[in-house]
Amino acid sequence: MIKITLKDGSVKEFESGLSVYEIAKSISEGLARNACCGIVNDKVCDLRKEINADVELSICTFDSQEGKNAVRHSISHVLAYAVKRLFPETTLAIGPSIATGFYYDFDKDVAFTSQDLEKLEAEMQKIVKENPSIERFELSRDEALKLMKDEPYKVELINDLPEEEIISFYKVGDFTDLCAGPHLMSLKPVKAIKLIRSSGSYWKGNEKNKMLSRIYGTAFLKKSELEDFLEALEEAKKRDHNKLGRELELFTTDESIGQGLPLMMPKGAKIIQLLQRWVEDEEEKRGYSLTKTPLMAKSDLYKISGHWDHYKDGMFVLGDEEKDSEVYALRPMTCPFQYTIYNATQHSYRDLPIRYGETSTLFRNESSGEMHGLTRVRQFTLADGHLVCTPEQLEEEFKGVLELIDYLMSTLGISEDITYRFSKWDPKNTEKYINDPDAWNHTQNVMKQILDHLKIDYVEADDEAAFYGPKLDLQCRNVHGKEDTLFTVQIDFALAERFDMTYVDKNGEKKRPYIIHRSSIGCYERTLAMLIEKYAGAFPTWLAPIQAKVLPISDKYNDYADSVVKSLRNKGIRIEGDYRAEKIGYKIREARLQRTPYILVVGEKEAANNEVSVRSRKNDDEGAINLDAFIERILKEVANKER
Repeated sequence: MIKITLKDGSVKEFESGLSVYEIAKSISEGLARNACCGIVNDKVCDLRKEINADVELSICTFDSQEGKNAVRHSISHVLAYAVKRLFPETTLAIGPSIATGFYYDFDKDVAFTSQDLEKLEAEMQKIVKENPSIERFELSRDEALKLMKDEPYKVELINDLPEEEIISFYKVGDFTDLCAGPHLMSLKPVKAIKLIRSSGSYWKGNEKNKMLSRIYGTAFLKKSELEDFLEALEEAKKRDHNKLGRELELFTTDESIGQGLPLMMPKGAKIIQLLQRWVEDEEEKRGYSLTKTPLMAKSDLYKISGHWDHYKDGMFVLGDEEKDSEVYALRPMTCPFQYTIYNATQHSYRDLPIRYGETSTLFRNESSGEMHGLTRVRQFTLADGHLVCTPEQLEEEFKGVLELIDYLMSTLGISEDITYRFSKWDPKNTEKYINDPDAWNHTQNVMKQILDHLKIDYVEADDEAAFYGPKLDLQCRNVHGKEDTLFTVQIDFALAERFDMTYVDKNGEKKRPYIIHRSSIGCYERTLAMLIEKYAGAFPTWLAPIQAKVLPISDKYNDYADSVVKSLRNKGIRIEGDYRAEKIGYKIREARLQRTPYILVVGEKEAANNEVSVRSRKNDDEGAINLDAFIERILKEVANKER
């Protein structure tokens, strides 16, 4: 007999050798019927998995993300099955589940059309209705390569697997695919399938590899859930920053300038300026010292920091190491520069902590397939900072960083959308990280202790750390459900030694400081993208590039309208007058489409009484209000950063 600790903490005994599905069935027929996969000792597994030792076990239904993933991964194989039926010459790449569905990459001479997607969706529904059996089996490496000999991408994946890796396959009807799982026991519960779109995607995300055809789709157990999802998808399209940001004239791009190099138009530039001034002022209140450092440096600097060895492919290098005596690179981060500033003077423990802050323009050579709108670009502006402290100060400084972040995110209205990920190293991936296991283990333990003391609700992720230390990633999903890292807080155990950074302690001895890398608001471009989507372009008044518009009913009242504009502008309100010879209804509709917080209509009555007729986003038509009273109201709203 073995002991199974269930999700609710209860412990039950079962015979050794039972599958997760059989255990679920012994607990409840309903649970087994709704089960999609299991989690054994924190690892997601197939319902077919046999349990032969004492374990912790959770049974996952579609209500969990793990359950949804199992359903959608199973349906990604149904898509591949359908493609092989209708387009047998196509070769298969990969087909994972994602947050809101799945995708599958195919190598096909001609890209899939919308008509192809309709045919494939119908074929998938036909396959599901057939309810073919789903079987899992394992093969040796030689047998696996033989089975997949006509699928070059699968052969490459098999060859990439470690020698000790179990090579498993799933067979759906007469279709077999290389796969680690998990998969459903049966396709019968799946009642709703939708193929959403197709696009191009480089094999393994590398633009040097072949462009494949990717099909995105999703699946649900109820048709009503699919309908709700599609409705939300339409709303997401309306909020997509890449579309809405251009429509509202916040930013644009141009092929002659280059991919990943957005141009901020006046309205977008104004929002970023507002955010930047706010962040810099707030950091100054919290004891940060402002620095300003070069946009480039010799390769010597990056060799000291380790970026040349671990990050060179992501940098823009100026010059040729074989031909030029000096090679430069545009900076991908600010840390080596601020460390050099620290080293310009000798420091005592009494000087610490030192908090450096900088609004940094950074450059990263992102691949073309990774770039999108403002969320992934090649040149961006970061609210960067580094805190140098003693070991005793580390937890308090880390806490201060998180308090600053929480204040900024709460004010912007996005703190509730953020989740935390504790990103650790992978000791097997020695090329990616500084290879110092003792330092890694110590630093990760210190960081975990701090996070637990601060009661941060986080998940752990292996192989996601920076090359020089663990990090806390602040994660947020965009309107399409894709999770992005907004910014990070990192504890650095390596670079103080590489740059020979020291302080003199109470005993007069030189010691190495701890360093916290952090951003307080992240990349301003990415934050703007997130705010566009959060507010659908209707920014809070304090952030709106144009806070009010004055609309005279006719040109007879242009002079009064102009005096209103001047009165508000003198108080620091961002205001425009619309003096065009258009009907007032047309001008109001246009101002609303531009998401203007306040529309001020003026005519004979308003001019006579020093008033403005107010239409606000929150209350619509509010009627006539004394001009001075309105000015006082909007100034208060801006000062309080109301949402």
